[in-house]
Amino acid sequence: MLPLATALADAVRAVKSCSECGNLDSQDPCTICRDPRRERLLLCVVEGVGDLWALERAAVFDGLYHVLGGTLSALSGVGPEDLNVASLLARVEQGGVTEVILALGATVDGATTAHWLTDRLRPLGVTVTRVAQGVPIGGALDVLDDGTLGAALRARRPS
Repeated sequence: MLPLATALADAVRAVKSCSECGNLDSQDPCTICRDPRRERLLLCVVEGVGDLWALERAAVFDGLYHVLGGTLSALSGVGPEDLNVASLLARVEQGGVTEVILALGATVDGATTAHWLTDRLRPLGVTVTRVAQGVPIGGALDVLDDGTLGAALRARRPS
């Protein structure tokens, strides 16, 4: 048990929060923010570090990230001041970002946060988009909930 406790203590000391995006890494800025091959015009906003790494595992995004640290929630008392919103707005205001992709969960709090952020980001002159929602690959329509089916129909595109 002692080697595990030592390893965990070492990890706590080594892991830092990236001052640019909020990712966790052993260096600041993190490996992603320091990578010169990343597309700096694109900024993907995620709720948490787990969402960032899910996108990285999928290898479908080559831009930069911004970790909010949660979503707005009136019921839980989480407001904009409790999230990394000020640093997001500052990053966009600095220039260089042309599109902000809101990759937030398909929940009431995720939708509320996305709408709130959109209202603050659009005046800054950036394009604000959201990740599509709908039928998952391999998903059967008869087992999907009404909200997912509705989102899929609204987000349809030419085939």
